[in-house]
Amino acid sequence: MEDELMRIGVSIPAQLLSEFDAIIKKRGYSSRSEAIRDAIRGYLLDYETFNQTEGDQVGVISLMYNHEQRGLISLLTDIQHENAQIITSTIHIHLDTSNCLEIDVVQGSARDIRAFADKIIVQSGVYQVRVFVIPTPHAGNENSTCADDTAETM
Repeated sequence: MEDELMRIGVSIPAQLLSEFDAIIKKRGYSSRSEAIRDAIRGYLLDYETFNQTEGDQVGVISLMYNHEQRGLISLLTDIQHENAQIITSTIHIHLDTSNCLEIDVVQGSARDIRAFADKIIVQSGVYQVRVFVIPTPHAGNENSTCADDTAETM
């Protein structure tokens, strides 16, 4: 049984709301509220799953952002430099005159990767952040997926 329902107000750009409403209609939600509750449940599940990940990981953090946001590029660069020990490569793509896609290939502890992603996610002007990680196989581990068991991870 759900807790008491709470009413909230949210400001959303018109285009984003229009796209959301189109998906609601396609999926057959009975109301915008139910779709938002479902989206929040998914967000909470993703967050919980990501925060339960432990050990050494390898993966990618992709972010799309507005490069015209005052101070954002400098801030993102500072965050990357603070986390240089887990970043193995960065790809920067100019999507259009205002937006960029950046992909950081990372390797390190799940805790360090989470902290790096969390610093990026909350920045104003960052539209979207996706994190994909998988456990790093270790040399000599019987469950290793490396063809050569003497190979070392970076």
